[in-house]
Amino acid sequence: MRMIRIGQKTLMAGLAAMMLAAPVMAAGKPALRDVAQIDDRMLWVAIAIEISDRCDSIEPRTMRGLTYLWDIRSTAQQLGYSHDEIKAYVDSETEKARMRERGEAYVRAQGLNPDNDADLCTLGQAEIAKGSQIGAFLRMK
Repeated sequence: MRMIRIGQKTLMAGLAAMMLAAPVMAAGKPALRDVAQIDDRMLWVAIAIEISDRCDSIEPRTMRGLTYLWDIRSTAQQLGYSHDEIKAYVDSETEKARMRERGEAYVRAQGLNPDNDADLCTLGQAEIAKGSQIGAFLRMK
């Protein structure tokens, strides 16, 4: 799964990338990758971005996504993570690769192929129809 795309969805993808980086061990705090209320929420955003990037019939709900990303960042700050810790989580190539693997595993768990654009469209349509968090970031064109 691609996390960043230059073009129409650059702003949303760029902000998602800001949230996705390396594990940073702060004194007494787990790495952000180990904080489900951060990492799982980032997964939903990453999957929605990938679907909107690869499915011509689905577009992102950019403002909803941006608001959600800012909320994730705020949550991380409220949990005591600094700007630098959040940025390190976001910028890590290791974390980006791990998030890609998680996203691909999610797609496969739905019985679909993450390398097949049509399957991502199917997933996007299903997520929109069931009103999931992923679906909340997407809309049919």
